[in-house]
Amino acid sequence: MSTMRKSGEMRPNRAHQRGQASVELALSLPLLLMMFLVVVETGRAFYIAISVANAARAGVQYGSQSLTTAADNTGMQTAATNDAPNLVGMTATATHFCICSDGSSSTCLATDCASSHRLLYTQVNTSASYTPLINFMGVLPSMTVPGKAIMRVVQ
Repeated sequence: MSTMRKSGEMRPNRAHQRGQASVELALSLPLLLMMFLVVVETGRAFYIAISVANAARAGVQYGSQSLTTAADNTGMQTAATNDAPNLVGMTATATHFCICSDGSSSTCLATDCASSHRLLYTQVNTSASYTPLINFMGVLPSMTVPGKAIMRVVQ
């Protein structure tokens, strides 16, 4: 019941106030929990994206050291996968390509760039799959997260 104050206004009972707080908590807790899980899943997605991009960068850094390492596609792929050991199922593909310094295309043969010199580049493409721990009615879908890095080889 309510009690009267000196000024004549009614004040609710303390037990009634505690019950109201419990009802408010029960109504807001699912929303707060859902917001927390969305934040956690978004963080996981960004972590995977950053790891995939860093792995691609590690692969091209290995390949761009010299002409010998630029031809070592397996070594670039290994460097990329070793950079992200906790990403299960990450794939890496390494290639190298050439361009003449005047902008024309090259097949990486020594005689291709007669009027200019040849520039050699390494490229590593990485990808990993992201699947949310809990399905949020399609808010965060499963996806493949790509990574790509290109770097000029030291010559």
